[in-house]
Parts: sequence; structure tokens; C-alpha cells
Amino acid sequence: MKRFEYVRANELKPACVAASSEGASFIGGGTNLIDLMKFEIETPIKLVDITQLELKQIESTPEGGLRIGALVTNSDLAAHPQVINNYPVLSRAILAGASGQLRNKATTGGNFLQRTRCFYFYQPDSACNKREPGSGCPAIGGENRGLAILGTSEHCIAQHPSDMAVAMRLLDATLQTQKADGSTRSIEIKDFYQLPGDTPHIETVLEQGEMITHVVLPPPIKGMHTYDKIRDRASYAFALVSAAAVIDVDDEGTLSSVRLAFGGIGSQPWRNEVVEASLEGSKGSVPDIVKAANILLADAQGQGQNDFKIALTRRLLKQIIERAVNAEDA
Repeated sequence: MKRFEYVRANELKPACVAASSEGASFIGGGTNLIDLMKFEIETPIKLVDITQLELKQIESTPEGGLRIGALVTNSDLAAHPQVINNYPVLSRAILAGASGQLRNKATTGGNFLQRTRCFYFYQPDSACNKREPGSGCPAIGGENRGLAILGTSEHCIAQHPSDMAVAMRLLDATLQTQKADGSTRSIEIKDFYQLPGDTPHIETVLEQGEMITHVVLPPPIKGMHTYDKIRDRASYAFALVSAAAVIDVDDEGTLSSVRLAFGGIGSQPWRNEVVEASLEGSKGSVPDIVKAANILLADAQGQGQNDFKIALTRRLLKQIIERAVNAEDA
């Protein structure tokens, strides 16, 4: 690990100022950053420790939603009574990710900032456009079984690793941030991540020194909340395909409200509202599901080893819709 300056911040604005210089990084739980520093993939010259800031509260909003401090751990968020009762899809998504030990350290804000990565990203002796822009993407035509099929480019096909962020995308979370000059902004999660395009090393819209301070959830959504994660082993593994869903079925067996967000298949948490609209008002029949899957996967592009994700996503979508319809019948 390369040498770095360490600064412990006790107030929000000074923390942002300290991290505003080039080469500086915030550190909270450090569950991703420390690993990357050990491999010298991330080499910050300054670490700004924000763990002493007052950002560990979970509070109700006047609108009936939830305001979550960026330093709330994944374990505490998943176990919070209001999350379990009102946003169970979020609790289930968090518990499907990483291990208990990592969830005890990982923070809510940091979870959004996990690097979108693949096998080659972790190999310093390999080309990787995320580490060295313009060096190439050996995953294209190489080892790509777990990588993305949506939102990719000729420069990067890495998949977004977070489970929590998939549920947050489903719930229309808003990220509140502060900059070094004291100004703040609210960023809807749908606008937070950037597609790789020809700059895959730029993953979010955050500026240098800009810190996520809170995550705000709107009021709870009516319907059956589920999170499905298909992976190679039962725990501590990235999703091959995952899906967060909130589906409401009326008394006549019609899908009155459908929300779907997917992980494992996209370069960012993947949601397509056109898919949801195609299912709403339907009975969730096989033709309805096939139509929705065709919309979802219209631009999907496999790279050989990960071609199976296209069929697997279709089957998972079918399972989710049929489960919601059958649960209403029961």
C-alpha cells in the first residue's frame, strides 16, 4: 500500500474541503477502498476519515418517507424497524449482499460508491480502461461470465456489484450531498450513475470533494416486496442476476402497480419504466411476461460466456410476476 496522508474530520464542511484536492478520498467503512489500496488499484494521497461525523441517524421525513445518514451501516439499516416494516425490499436486498462482518462495517453512502469492477480490474498487470483509460478492455473476448449485458460499451462491460443500490433504484431514492464550498444538492438515483461510454473510469456524477450526506426515501410503496438473487453460491457472492420488485395485484387479479429493478445484468442498477408500464393493467400472462422481457432485453448484448444471463433474466422475470399473481389468488 502506498503512503498517504490521514485526516480525521469532525465537521462536515472541513471534511469536504480536505477531500477537495486532487488525489484525496473519503473513507467510512473502507470495505471496498482498503482492498483496492492494498492492490494499488486505488492510490489516494490523502484519506479523509468521516466516521466521526453526525451522519448515523435514520429519521422519518414530514412527507412520510425516511432520511438515512450516509454513515448508517448496512447491518443497522437492514435491521431498522421502519425499513423492515415499510421498505422490506431494501432490507432483503442488503441482507443478500456481502457477509455479516462486511455489512457491520459497510456504510450506506459507501455502498453507492463501490467500484463497478471485474476480474481484470483487480489485475494491475492487465489492461483495464477503468484503471488506465485507453488501455483496453480484455473482458471483451476474455473472462466475462459474470459481467453486464445492458448499459455496456466497447470500452467496458463490468457489472455494478451492489444489491442495496438495486433496491434504492426501485424505491426512487434521492441522494443528498455537500460540496467544499458549503453548497448542497439532491440527486435522484436515476441520475447518479453514469454509463461507461468512452469514460468508464467516471462512474458517478459526484465532484471531487463532494460527499453523500443522506439518502432520502419517498413514502412506502404498496404491494408485495421481494428481492431475488441468483448467484453461484448461497452467500458472499455477486449476483449473476438479481431483481428487486414491488408488485400490487387488485381484487380482479390485475397487476395494478409494478416496479422492477435488476442487478448483475447492468453497468449500473438497472430499471426500465417502459417494462413496468407494459405489465401494469395486465393479468401477468405468459404473453404479457414475454412482451415485458423483450422490452427489457431489447438492447442486451452478451459477450460469449455471459450470454446465459439473457435467458436467465427472462426466467427470473417470469418467476417474479407469476409469484405475485399466484400469491393474490391464494
